[in-house]
Amino acid sequence: QVHLMESGGGSVQAGGSLRLSCVGSGYTYRNYCMGWVRQAPGKEREAVAAIDSDGGTYYTDSVKGRFTISEDKAKNTLYLQMNALKPEDTAMYYCAADLSILDIFLGKPKYWGQGTQVTVSS
Repeated sequence: QVHLMESGGGSVQAGGSLRLSCVGSGYTYRNYCMGWVRQAPGKEREAVAAIDSDGGTYYTDSVKGRFTISEDKAKNTLYLQMNALKPEDTAMYYCAADLSILDIFLGKPKYWGQGTQVTVSS
């Protein structure tokens, strides 16, 4: 059974930093594209960053230069380093896995985690 477990969310002031982690199990991690998808109340789901199986990284424009996605394949762990956080980054952040990075960016990954809340105050 596939399981994605996120951690690292919390509350910070604008300009602060957080690091999210996601541990994957129950599937062949190294074969999958991984990503982070967020959803704020009343807003549509938005993919913010993804990494393909070859290590290529992709970001939505609003987080470029502030967020960094990385992974440790030996530990089946995905990370999202978030710097210079803004109130508009407030959302539930979900770890996502799919063989297709496009499906992650469409907000339709095959596997989801339970999410971790990020709240940024002004």
